[in-house]
Amino acid sequence: MEDNKTLHQQLLEAGVHFGHLKKKWNPKMLPYIFAEKNGIHIIDLNKTIEGLDEAAAALKSIAKSGKKIMFVATKKQAKEIVIDAANKVNMPYVTERWLGGMLTNFQTIRKSVKKMQSIEKMLADGTMDSVTKKERLTLTRSKDKMEKVLGGISQMGRAPAAVFMVDISHEHIALAESKRLGITTFAMVDTNSDPTKVDFAIPSNDDATKSIAIITNYLTAAIMEGLQERAQVKEEEDASEEVTESRGRGMEVTEEEGSEGAKRAGGGGRGRTPRSAGGGAGRPASSGNRGGGGRPGGGGSRPAGR
Repeated sequence: MEDNKTLHQQLLEAGVHFGHLKKKWNPKMLPYIFAEKNGIHIIDLNKTIEGLDEAAAALKSIAKSGKKIMFVATKKQAKEIVIDAANKVNMPYVTERWLGGMLTNFQTIRKSVKKMQSIEKMLADGTMDSVTKKERLTLTRSKDKMEKVLGGISQMGRAPAAVFMVDISHEHIALAESKRLGITTFAMVDTNSDPTKVDFAIPSNDDATKSIAIITNYLTAAIMEGLQERAQVKEEEDASEEVTESRGRGMEVTEEEGSEGAKRAGGGGRGRTPRSAGGGAGRPASSGNRGGGGRPGGGGSRPAGR
């Protein structure tokens, strides 16, 4: 309860509870509205904390599974906050213009990213030194333009497992593409938006910088915990594999030594026994057959024939 009280106080100080004007409200936000003051709706911070905890737990499990979470915030007051948060946990982000089809037509977007990376490589290894100054300038400008829009997703090889958005009314294209692909959506939802469009809605002020910062940082901390737990599990698995391999090697060595000992013992017995037994029984029998049965019988048959 102390943590909740502390978080409640922090949200209150950051102005997370301030909504939009009453005339701009969305009726579906009614369960999350605490009261109305001077024509402005006040968000219930208890509902905010509930949504925040649910979203944090879900994001933590996604991060622990090794999947990617995309941050989307093209609003001016949210750009820097989201870039810093995404870089902390090494996740993709979009803070400039959302390109249509960035998720639904991801293969085409990847071609643009590869083109940007090839230009960067050419500029770095000196390949562009042989072209004219005008061509080099044109390619540099093209790279800068693409990097501004695509720089945040340059390391993303496939569509993300989840998308976190600031203001779903402003990011309606990203929301529509995410829903079409079945991607889990998380978002800060103000009193002028529809919370039912998002899988995990966090009722909060999505216009104030402090409000955006406290919500984003809270979720980023949960993602960081998930990544750390994943790293620990990997270390434990690697350690257990090493122990298993070392035990297996020990067993193989023991078996090899045992088989070699058995071969030595068995080989000595087999070599000696046939010599002593076969030498005494075989030779007299063969000599007796030669002298006693062959020659006298042959000598007795000849006179009878004659």
